[in-house]
Amino acid sequence: MVKMVNYNKNTIFENIKQETSLTDKVLFKKIAKSGLVLSNAEFEKILLDLEIAGLISVSWITKDSRRIEVVIEKQEVDEYEDQIKEEEEKSYEASFPGTENGL
Repeated sequence: MVKMVNYNKNTIFENIKQETSLTDKVLFKKIAKSGLVLSNAEFEKILLDLEIAGLISVSWITKDSRRIEVVIEKQEVDEYEDQIKEEEEKSYEASFPGTENGL
């Protein structure tokens, strides 16, 4: 049962990633065409699980239609961490004898 749920979740997520943005109705039809048989309740549960996991964003477009989008994670640049890494690399390189003169 767990393997099948993960397979269904992965299949749905892969379909969403291919489109980057689509409606819930289009997604449900696309999944049905691919041969994956889900009840509406199972489909809703998987969407909720993916949203809670932070993988997708679901927002209402109209009363009966929702937009589903992939959440793109932005990498924050931490200048302090970069400086620490740079200093560690310099001190590591300097720990080898004969590297001060570029030999």
